[in-house]
Amino acid sequence: QVQVVQSGGGLVQAGGSLRLSCAASGRTFSALAMAWFRQAPGKERDFVAVISWSGGSTYYADSVKGRFTISRDNAKNTVYLQINSLKPEDTAVYYCAATPGLGVPTRAYEYDYWGQGTQVTISS
Repeated sequence: QVQVVQSGGGLVQAGGSLRLSCAASGRTFSALAMAWFRQAPGKERDFVAVISWSGGSTYYADSVKGRFTISRDNAKNTVYLQINSLKPEDTAVYYCAATPGLGVPTRAYEYDYWGQGTQVTISS
């Protein structure tokens, strides 16, 4: 079993920056692919970014490329999502997810463990 605990989030003005953190425990962190998803009100949960177990591979949704950066620190069992140039359409609940494996899955059903979600609200 893996426990995933998120931190960060809040209310930010458009154009600002934010960093979300996600700590995973209960299994060797370096054996997990880690990802971020987000869900806006009334919409499905969408893929945002993923990072491989080593950090050597990352992949982003087209809507966030160039503005979001996913990274991980295996020594701290933590993955980060740096969000820059925030837009009102980035407003959503952001979820951290983990799954064992070597790949970089991008679909929600491919993830076994989920964080509690954190609200990010961008004011215009």
